Amino acid sequence: MGMMLAALEAVKRALDFLPNVELVTLLFIVFTLYYGRKMLLVALAFTLLETFFWGVHNWVIMYLYIWPLLILIVHYTRKHAGHFFYCILSAAYGLLFGAMCSLPYLVAGGPGAAFAWWIAGIPYDIIHCISNFLLCLILYRPLTAALDKVKKSEEAS
Repeated sequence: MGMMLAALEAVKRALDFLPNVELVTLLFIVFTLYYGRKMLLVALAFTLLETFFWGVHNWVIMYLYIWPLLILIVHYTRKHAGHFFYCILSAAYGLLFGAMCSLPYLVAGGPGAAFAWWIAGIPYDIIHCISNFLLCLILYRPLTAALDKVKKSEEAS
């Protein structure tokens, strides 16, 4: 679990310079396929580590429900879904990320504040959607192949 957290943090930092291009969504998807609901603990640790680096702000609340929601969706669809489903899920997650992140603003400032915050971020959500889809399309199979090898070596030990 520590290695998964390290991988999540490393890819987050490596792509920080690109707005809304990230591998965290894909890694949470792939790791959840192999390690199931245990990833909920990794999501919590990831949020805590991000809070340590960046401080407490509204996004901390968002991360506390956004990543667990993704993990639960993947966990409960894993037996019937395939590569293309996860490409679509990853894209949808990117497109809806701003809408999901607007929930704290709904509580703090009402529907107008939440709507304004969401609408202002739509151009970034579109970038997030497209990049998530392409990254999942390209990297899903190599990542799952690598985790197949890890799983086999764990079983052999």
